[in-house]
Amino acid sequence: MAIRIRGAQTLPSRVNRGRRSAFAAATLGFLAVALAGVAGCSDTSPAASGAVSGPTPSPNASSIAPSPFTVTGQTASRYYQSATVLADGRVLIAGGCCAANSAALDTAELYDPKTGQFSSTGSMTTGRRGQAAVLLADGRVLIAGGVDDDTAEIYDPARGAFHSTGKMTVTRSGATATLLKDGRVLVIGGSGFADAELYDPVSGTFAKTGAPAVVRFSPATTLLPGGMVLVVGGSGDATAELYDPTSGTFRSTGVMTTTRSECTATLLNDGRVLVAGGSVLGLPFLKSTDLYDPKLGTFTASGTMAFAHSGHTATLLKDGRVLITGGMPTLTVAELYDPRTGKFTLAGSMTTDRSVTTANLLNDGRVLISGGTGAYGSVVAAELYTP
Repeated sequence: MAIRIRGAQTLPSRVNRGRRSAFAAATLGFLAVALAGVAGCSDTSPAASGAVSGPTPSPNASSIAPSPFTVTGQTASRYYQSATVLADGRVLIAGGCCAANSAALDTAELYDPKTGQFSSTGSMTTGRRGQAAVLLADGRVLIAGGVDDDTAEIYDPARGAFHSTGKMTVTRSGATATLLKDGRVLVIGGSGFADAELYDPVSGTFAKTGAPAVVRFSPATTLLPGGMVLVVGGSGDATAELYDPTSGTFRSTGVMTTTRSECTATLLNDGRVLVAGGSVLGLPFLKSTDLYDPKLGTFTASGTMAFAHSGHTATLLKDGRVLITGGMPTLTVAELYDPRTGKFTLAGSMTTDRSVTTANLLNDGRVLISGGTGAYGSVVAAELYTP
């Protein structure tokens, strides 16, 4: 399963702490793209469908149903981190921004759903923010790249320790890492080149593979049931591609109804992929969504969200619905997408506003939401969503 840093699904940048004006908060997503020099699933058209052209206040929690979100413990102050569910159900949260002098963090912690507690685990070999992370077939975690970094490392849950592994072919920040069916990992995006590479956990090395047709700085990637990888956005247009692990090549497939930056792509239980929200290089923010049908190789417009979301999270729940949380400019609001109806409904409000955060489905069906940044700086309280 690909872990996208949004975020990600998204791109590291320094975020000023303290009280922000509503406008500054609404344009944070744009600043992140501009400072990092990259765009996720970019939309260059100001007339994009479902766009919101300016700051939109978060909906009042009292205007929505009672919230199913509850606080669960405190984490280190971090955003642009990675979060990975381990084979035993715990969640590894690593790196992010920022230590003194805006240095990336090398610390990591574990969340135990049984106790609801966070505890420190081994430190990474280097500080990282905006890195890619993915659970390998053998239960270890690959963590690769980050701002100005081409290195990678492995977390071993049995030892609670990190160690270095092979070096990537280029520096990548805001990349995605997708576990293939043969155990290798496809790493794409996060650089200024039209390229991709494969990590082999047996040899512990990276090697270039076929290149996408266009430069994709920070795309959304999804492993399809047949083994292909869908790659959308990140190129300033609405194109999409499929990566074939057998041939090591990319080919075009369909065109989205609009171009997007900082969107999400979620595999549904029926094999289709929901591509949701995003922004047009920071502004305007988008309410619209696309559905990709791998049988037809086409995109069609799907339900429109009640509020725009960019730099948000999207989590497939056990009942097949998709939980959308946070992001700019709504920050606190959550929504649920039902693939049976193709519509969204409001799902309450988080306990605090969050963007560039992480969300992980736990084994018991709840969703852990941790880290991120809001209108008043980085967030330390984690929370649980109970369906």
